[in-house]
Amino acid sequence: MSQTIDGPVPGEAAVGADAGALHPVTGRPAGRAAIAVLMAASCMPILGAVLLSPVLPTLQRAFAGTPGVDALAPLVLTAPALMIALLAPVAGRIVDAVGRKRLLVGALAVYAVLGTAPVLLDSLPAVLATRVGVGITEAAIMTCCTTLIADYSAGARRAKLFGLQTIVTTLAATVFFGLGGALGSSDWRTPFWLYLVGLPLAVLAAVLVWTPTVPPRSTTALPPLPWRRMLVPLAVSLVGGVVFYTPIVELAYVLDGLGVTATAAIGGIAAIASLATAAGAASFPRIARRGPAFLLPLAFGLAGLGLLVMGLAPAVPVAVVGAVVASAGTGIMLPSLLTWVVSGLALEERGRGTGRWTAALFLGEFLCPLLVIAISGALSGIAAAVAVVGGISVLVAVVVKQLRPA
Repeated sequence: MSQTIDGPVPGEAAVGADAGALHPVTGRPAGRAAIAVLMAASCMPILGAVLLSPVLPTLQRAFAGTPGVDALAPLVLTAPALMIALLAPVAGRIVDAVGRKRLLVGALAVYAVLGTAPVLLDSLPAVLATRVGVGITEAAIMTCCTTLIADYSAGARRAKLFGLQTIVTTLAATVFFGLGGALGSSDWRTPFWLYLVGLPLAVLAAVLVWTPTVPPRSTTALPPLPWRRMLVPLAVSLVGGVVFYTPIVELAYVLDGLGVTATAAIGGIAAIASLATAAGAASFPRIARRGPAFLLPLAFGLAGLGLLVMGLAPAVPVAVVGAVVASAGTGIMLPSLLTWVVSGLALEERGRGTGRWTAALFLGEFLCPLLVIAISGALSGIAAAVAVVGGISVLVAVVVKQLRPA
């Protein structure tokens, strides 16, 4: 197996359609430039998720006179994730029906327009409407990027790229969080200008990305997805979305309960945990050959153990250790889940399969805060709720171990 992202993989041509698509003109797999565009575009949904978090209180105060502002303001942050969960399957069907590149380029361009629109808006409902639109474009962008990465690769090269995708988006989240806080220190509108990055990405995608040729079908109808085989991976991915988002969303509350109130200190600890996620993802290509039967119990087990430690921690250093262990587990979890879902899908099925996986993951992320709030209400504390999620993750690790996924 070649260790570079550019090189062709010896012997893979004999594997069949899953060996990775070749460029229709050059006859080579996607090179670094095309992969770089897809990695950068994969960060756009992350930009939408974390960029505005630091300015949310300021935005809420700016629209203090709007009826229902306490409920509407948080939706500015969470509405895109909900749209991704609801519409990624639709995006997946469009990807398989009309092609990856066309949808990706259009979605990036519309993303830039809708993303920057709040700079000119003076109504909170109008801002929220643009955020719903951003979520729709993000569903298309994430589905297209992940599908193309799967199209362009196979075997160990695909595992390497899925791991790289998790690393890049995790590091991007850390950078975007800092940028959002810095740019929003004077005006809540300023961070929205960063959405303009979608325009040059759309141009680069139009030039560098190509859509693989789908094998001819005897009918115009898309082949049915293997639902029975996908059901368990999608259900596990839904729980994985909850587990993945728990240390990201709840770490600040756990630290606050332990007496850490300085924003800089919380941000620094969150950055350490984010780097642990990247480290976990970086290890994935080296251990990917062990397969989901080993990787998924490992990932859920590490994440669950870390959340248990984080939730039950009597002191800040213990909570930090728990957050690092949990984040390392989630770094292995995402590429493992994605590989499990797409590895058995043919080229003409992959867009819909990736869309459904994206929907399951983001639905879990959207439900995560609601679940934690519900559990904390019953147990009188966020920390206890985090520990419960950790216990659920450990239970999933045991169940998946028994299932022995192929």
